[in-house]
Amino acid sequence: MSSRPMDWENVLNEIDSIIQPSRGQGRVADYIPALATVDPMKFGLAVALGDGNVHTLGDADEYFSIQSISKVFTLSMVLRKVGDELWESVGREPSGSPFNSIVQLELEGGIPRNPLINAGAIVVTDHLVQQQGADATIAELIERMRTLASDSAIHVDQAVAYSESEAGSRNRALAYFLKSFGNLRSPVEETLKAYFSHCAIAMNCRQLARAALFLAFDGTDPISGIQMVSSKACRRVNAVMMTCGHYDNSGDFTYRIGLPGKSGVGGGILVVAPGNGAIAVWSPGLNEAGTSEVGSLALETLVRQTGWSVFV
Repeated sequence: MSSRPMDWENVLNEIDSIIQPSRGQGRVADYIPALATVDPMKFGLAVALGDGNVHTLGDADEYFSIQSISKVFTLSMVLRKVGDELWESVGREPSGSPFNSIVQLELEGGIPRNPLINAGAIVVTDHLVQQQGADATIAELIERMRTLASDSAIHVDQAVAYSESEAGSRNRALAYFLKSFGNLRSPVEETLKAYFSHCAIAMNCRQLARAALFLAFDGTDPISGIQMVSSKACRRVNAVMMTCGHYDNSGDFTYRIGLPGKSGVGGGILVVAPGNGAIAVWSPGLNEAGTSEVGSLALETLVRQTGWSVFV
């Protein structure tokens, strides 16, 4: 994917013009009490480029709960630590089912379809917790993201983590199913403590886009030069994001946007444009699959304006 000079003011103005009539559309994730009160009119976008420039629009500096977007970062961590051993306990196929489906997990012998649905992300988290416990896992993840974003303000929102735990009956059921099939080795509550915590990380669009730049440049952060994951692992993460990053909405997202991405029920979407940069967008209103409705529209407009796509 080649890089070319871009009129970012024009690109962002076009996005703003397109999304304005749709602001507030979708439904906030009211099944998590701490997210139910977020203003659905909020919208932010940030584009971080390999040269260090970051272009922003709207509420790009307002913190939000990244939720399942954190799974991209825990996946990159576990691939660095255990490598392809991970794929013995989690698959790489799109689920075609809701992100918290328990039926599919039972039918398929406790092996989650992929590492980005809830059950798969719990398995990924368990691999990390096995090595160092929940607290050390979260401490390492937060430090990793602060380093990538060059911002020490990134943190776990404890109120959201508590709210997730209190409303986490389905995730507990998934974890105990995994345990019953021998696919969870740490104590269930220890793994879930780490899982709920990383889903409750609070960031803004500017920080999130910056932190994900390594995924656009073969695993190496282009600003600091630090290799976060191997080139091979980076491509694996992007491939899984492309096919599985939006649950049973993944096919439509790929059709419309054409870039690897990961959505979260906090309204955030992280997208990787290999060789160019990373994009983070936030708009709390979700479609039926749990992906930001206005965020998807903004990204569709952005790729049309920039020509960025893995299918070029």
